Amino acid sequence: MKLDVSVARLTADVAALATEPRGSVHAPAAMDRARRYVEDELRAAGWSVRRDPFTVRWRFGVSDRPGARAMPLKVRLHRRLSGTNLIARLPGATGPALVVAAHLDTVQGSPGADDNASGVAAALEVARLVRAADEHAPVTLVFPDMEELGLIGAKVAARRLTGVRAVVCLESVGYYSDVPGSQRLPGGMALAFPTAAGEVRSRGLRCDFAAVIHRRSSAALARAWQTAAAAHGLRSVLLRDPRPDGPAGVALGVLVPVLNHLGRSDHAAFWNRSVPSLMVTDTANFRNAHYHRATDRPDTVDYARLAAVAAATARICLEERRTT
Repeated sequence: MKLDVSVARLTADVAALATEPRGSVHAPAAMDRARRYVEDELRAAGWSVRRDPFTVRWRFGVSDRPGARAMPLKVRLHRRLSGTNLIARLPGATGPALVVAAHLDTVQGSPGADDNASGVAAALEVARLVRAADEHAPVTLVFPDMEELGLIGAKVAARRLTGVRAVVCLESVGYYSDVPGSQRLPGGMALAFPTAAGEVRSRGLRCDFAAVIHRRSSAALARAWQTAAAAHGLRSVLLRDPRPDGPAGVALGVLVPVLNHLGRSDHAAFWNRSVPSLMVTDTANFRNAHYHRATDRPDTVDYARLAAVAAATARICLEERRTT
């Protein structure tokens, strides 16, 4: 299957989105500009897109202040939050959907080129590629709001969406380096995940791969994504979260804190509702010094490898269609 991925379109999308910080609380006008850009691109690609507003009260989440902080220092109780998710579907598509999710918001003070304009741009390219190949593909695109406040929009989407068979979350997928020693490993990872840690170390701790975080329920999907990425020249490392989907997995995260690094994006909201899900990521702050900073700008993104992420994701959307 030949997919005509456009590096030029990816570059233009990241440049258009990562001009300023965006968030429904700290930068609502910028957030609305980003939403309108995504809506326009999706409609131009032939997708039906709708806004799904929500309001939640008294929810535990995190702070979206810039910089990297230990999780206990980020915890916040949000009294009231109002946001809007974007949901897109191909007109006439039927049947259980594979969801591709990429959050649209940033932390305060960061234009968020890698986190997460890269994921949004990849999802937009997936939209173009899938529509060109199969105008009835049962794929849903979700652009959650308030990921940076504690997966708030994704929790709403996971509750409201029906007919979801699996989720692929694109989270910070644009930063790579071939410099030895540039990849860091979370504390305790070598003990908890010796195979994945050994694979990364065997290549000199280079940031030349995408990490694919999955659970047993999404293992086959993760392997399919890895195969598709390899066909487009991108290495990936599979890392299986040993927790089960659903409430039991949440409880185990309290007992084994290192596992919580594996749930740091919107896929976790679907895991918690027992939906098979995976996250594709460049590992964010474990390699990218610009993470959650004003320097997370479009010129730091590796667009060739971002194109491979988009192509691999589009390919599994289309191949999953043929096997279901």
